[in-house]
Amino acid sequence: MGKLWQVEETVRGASPETRVAVRQQTSAVVVAEFFALWHQTLPRISGKSKLAEAIRYAISRGAIFERFLTEGRIELDSNIVERATRTHSSSAATAAEGTGRPSRHCCKRQK
Repeated sequence: MGKLWQVEETVRGASPETRVAVRQQTSAVVVAEFFALWHQTLPRISGKSKLAEAIRYAISRGAIFERFLTEGRIELDSNIVERATRTHSSSAATAAEGTGRPSRHCCKRQK
């Protein structure tokens, strides 16, 4: 995934057409390698393992995952959106102001 994120850094802010062109030249190869690896790995591991479950999930949603290769308006992931919408107060529920320790509220036992 690191290779894909590197490509995305180079095309961030570019036109959708440019993003698609660069992705087709670079990211498409990486994505194809991922799917080839998953298809090779799946028969060699326990079908009940978490890894097998994750691989089957990824393979079953391949068309959705690959959509960013042909649509320049789609982000590879939603991290940018998540960071933009995350409130700064989210840490207040888990840490007492300025102490670095968990707040009493988050550590109360639920009855």
